[in-house]
Amino acid sequence: MKKIRLVINNDLKKREKVKFFIKKELQCILNLYAKMVSNGSWKDYGLKISGKQVAFSVFKNSSENAVYNICKTFKPVNKNLKYSITDTKGRIVKNSYLLKELLP
Repeated sequence: MKKIRLVINNDLKKREKVKFFIKKELQCILNLYAKMVSNGSWKDYGLKISGKQVAFSVFKNSSENAVYNICKTFKPVNKNLKYSITDTKGRIVKNSYLLKELLP
């Protein structure tokens, strides 16, 4: 008869939580996106996820570069850099500690 061992050290517990926008943040961004799509200004979106930040990219056409990136930095150096909007060249257009202040 074989002996059965109990494995206590489970790797799933050690993994970090996946960092992303929380539900309220994503709802604000998607509400703005829906408004701009209905105006005909925006056509497509994409998400970029890395260990340092997550970005919601907005496109006028799906074949072009992103017009804007709405970024959330997980560990910002400055507290005002938690949320930012960047242009196609990566320059910060607007930044804030609160997402609601950042979006129109």
